[in-house]
Formats: sequence, structure tokens, C-alpha cells
Amino acid sequence: MKIPYQSLRKFTKSVFLKIGCSPQDAEKATDVLLAADLRGIDSHGVARLSSYVRLWKSGRINSAPSISIVHETPSTAVIDGGAGLGLVVAPKAMAIAIEKAQQVGTGWVAVNNSNHYGIAGYHAMQALEHDMIGITMTNASPLVVPTFSKEKMLGTNPIAVAFPAGEQEPFIADLATTTAAYGKLEILQRKNSPAPIGWIQDDEGNPTQDCAAISDGGGLLPLGSDREHGSHKGYCLGAMVDIFSAVLSGANYGPWVPPYVPFLGKKEGFVGNGIGHFFGAMRIDAFRPKKEFKTHMDRWIECFRNAKPIDPEIKVQIPGDQEREYEKVRLIGGIPIVDSVLEDLKHLAEHFDIEPEWGSNMPSDASTLEI
Repeated sequence: MKIPYQSLRKFTKSVFLKIGCSPQDAEKATDVLLAADLRGIDSHGVARLSSYVRLWKSGRINSAPSISIVHETPSTAVIDGGAGLGLVVAPKAMAIAIEKAQQVGTGWVAVNNSNHYGIAGYHAMQALEHDMIGITMTNASPLVVPTFSKEKMLGTNPIAVAFPAGEQEPFIADLATTTAAYGKLEILQRKNSPAPIGWIQDDEGNPTQDCAAISDGGGLLPLGSDREHGSHKGYCLGAMVDIFSAVLSGANYGPWVPPYVPFLGKKEGFVGNGIGHFFGAMRIDAFRPKKEFKTHMDRWIECFRNAKPIDPEIKVQIPGDQEREYEKVRLIGGIPIVDSVLEDLKHLAEHFDIEPEWGSNMPSDASTLEI
């Protein structure tokens, strides 16, 4: 089923208001969450709405947080997110990084005491509005095994970087440091489909295509999947994200990161506050004239787009191209929602007494989702 973007937006905002978000925070949380659906990253969009509600019900998320700067220099800051929705905390932190970059050339902000912040690309893209380069990363629930390990120690720990251009569209890279993001595994679980080899290992460390292995002692694999294909590099990238996001900010790191998914048991004790993020904003003219940079970015983009393709029917893309195509199509044609997510939305609608605009088309069977 496809739901018009504005209808899904109205419903999502209503849910955030119902859990106690201010109108401004509900608007921003909705923007961030649905940016994922628009850009074709279905694993991080409205499919996660019920999980945020579950975390709020359990006391993990404060819907009216006090977000504060706890340490600051002209170019850096550490922010306590007040246990707020990462969807709200992260844009505010990135705005501070941008403000500092406007003043001194670059701005760097580390965040602790936050929660899952949606797609990393949204936050990096904030810098583009100011003709700046944006960088962001976050740690996450320990679902990933380091190379040679049977124990889950790291999150999918994404990195996103956005570079502005001149006449061309911006370069926007947004990637997990695992072979596949956990959300993609969730999509396969909903479809009862096997995972490709190289995504996960079982509890003994053997490659498996069983999606259920992740909740039965197995773990997601770092980018590269195994040592022979470079998993040690994906492991290093994930570890760097963990250190920037948490060891530097004062958040929990490694296996102590508070679990986002129910099947992960809590590791005894904490080593910090909540989940951590890291943000950077760089003014282009702090390095070279803006016009000169954009001219060369255009040239770089044109050069790579015109690289000779393997298949003449498939043009070489730059990071961000595919997501822009999804956005054009979905703004007009609606957001595709799988049946299991529709059932969750129906349960949310009933729980909060919200009448969705597509109500008559909702599945008739009640969801078993616990809120």
C-alpha cells in the first residue's frame, strides 16, 4: 500500500504530540523520520515509529527534554541531550556546529544522553543550506561482532558526509559501517526472506542466511563481511564512530550502549549517559574560495557520473543520486508501506485515538505490537 506523504506526515506528527512532544519538536521529529521514507531508506522511517513509542513508554525517552551545553570552546561543544528523542536532539546539535563554523570556520559537537537519531544523512545535509560541509556519526545498540569475535560489541554506527556543489546536486554519502544496516535485516524479517551471505553470522561465528540468528546469539558483520574481504576495515570504521560519538562525548560505548531492540539484554552497569552522536560543520572558505571549490566539485561530479559503465543501461551514480530519485517519485506517488508496518500504525492509531486519513484502507487484523 502507498500512503500520500502529507497524510503520513500528519499522522506521524500526531503520534509525537500524543507522547508529549512540543509542536516544534513534533514537527522536527516528523521531518527527520519521514526524510528516511522519502529517500528510500524504509528501514529508518515510519517503520520505527512504534519503537520510539515503546522506548517512551519504558521511560527511556524524555519527550520534553532539557537539552544543554555542558562544555564549550569557540569551535567545540559537548551537549547533554536530556534523554530526548535523537530526532530532536541531533538537529539542535548540528545547528550549534553550524553556528560555530559561521563564527570561526569549523564547528564540532559531541552529544551524550540521547537516543536513536534517524538517518544520519538528514543531519549532515543541514550544513548544505549554509554552503558548508556537514559530517555526522552515531553509535548504536550492540548488534555487530568485531572481526574474529562471537560477541556483539558495536552498533551499525553510520557515517554521513554532505558536500555542496555549484550547478550539480550535492554529494551526500550516508552509510552504515556494517555490510547491511539492521533495519534492512528487519525488512527481510517482515517478509520472511533469507539474508544474503555476508550480512550475519550465527552464535558459533558461522555465516548464515537465517534472519532470526541475530536474536539467537548471532551478530551482524562489519562492512566487508569477513577478514578475507576486509571486515577488519569495517570493524575499524565502526570503532572510530563509537569513540568519536561516545568516548569523546561521555555517552555509553561498545556493549554498554542502551539496547534499541527488545531482544538485546542490558549489559550490567553503564559507562556513560545514553547514546552518543558526533557532528561537524566546515565553512568552505575556511579552506579555499567557495566559488573555486564549487567549480571543482561540479567537475568532480561530472567526471564520475560520466565514467564508462559496465552496463550501458546503468549509469554511474554519485552518492545521493539514488535517494534523490526516490524522493521525486515518493513525493508524488506516496510512501510504500508493508503490511506489518501498516498493522503497527493501526495499533498506534487505536492506542492514541487518532483517525488516520487512510483509515478505511488499514489492515483489518489487529497488530500484536506491544506498546
